[in-house]
Amino acid sequence: MERSENIIGIDLGATNVRGAVVNEEGLSGLTSKRIRSNGTVEEVLQDMYAVIDPLAGSDIAAIGIGVPSVVDTEKGIVYDVQNIPSWKEVPLKQILENKYHVPVYVNNDANCFALGEYYFGKGIGEDHLIGLTIGTGLGAGIIIHRRLYAGANCGAGEFGTVEYLDHCYEYYCSGQFFENVYQVDGAVVFDRAAKGDPEALRMYAEMGIHLGKAIKMILYTYDPSLIILGGSVRNAYAYFQKTMREEMSSFAFGKSLEQLRIVVSELDNSAILGAAALYYDAGRR
Repeated sequence: MERSENIIGIDLGATNVRGAVVNEEGLSGLTSKRIRSNGTVEEVLQDMYAVIDPLAGSDIAAIGIGVPSVVDTEKGIVYDVQNIPSWKEVPLKQILENKYHVPVYVNNDANCFALGEYYFGKGIGEDHLIGLTIGTGLGAGIIIHRRLYAGANCGAGEFGTVEYLDHCYEYYCSGQFFENVYQVDGAVVFDRAAKGDPEALRMYAEMGIHLGKAIKMILYTYDPSLIILGGSVRNAYAYFQKTMREEMSSFAFGKSLEQLRIVVSELDNSAILGAAALYYDAGRR
């Protein structure tokens, strides 16, 4: 599909919906609206329409949407959206196609992050990559042979839910770590680490060990050539990269580890860009 076409990219979050028009030059018309998270299905849809309507001109080829939930990507049905209780089963694709009369593509937000990096960020030109989002949770999008791999039920890349120690990887390898283990807010730890506080730096070093173990698990299962770190915790990469890489050094296949690159995303609005890129990915099928 032509990258010159105008696609609306929408990022539906727990508190806000953001959108823009995306083409090969980037994005334009960026807008955001706070959603009524505890509202009805229709009220949240109305908040979404308020963002889409100003962008939906006659030159729009499609709409792509990333959501923090499980998605039936063929039918575009969204299930159990995080922090929007009323969105238990919403046929979003059908609703929006009936309203705007253009193709609509819906997928998980972590998958959209990976696509955004593949088409617009540090994943350009790569054949195999993992977009690893480290924020409140630990999620991932997977690109294999230059295509998004979402699995049979859009559940591929849920590494954070894999059992680890007494909980799961997400418990120890995300912003949750500081609250779960030390009962302190992650933002406070970040501020303290930036000032050189030894205890805060030690916490990040400990988290890095757990993350290194998670990355080894990812390497054993998908063997990517590139891992791109996204999410808010990526901003603290300098504080945990040393222990993360030291833990990774025990990976059994040294040559694979030698060839692996781990980089930090520098892409603004990757979720919106990736949502629009669902249209490009569909055209490669």
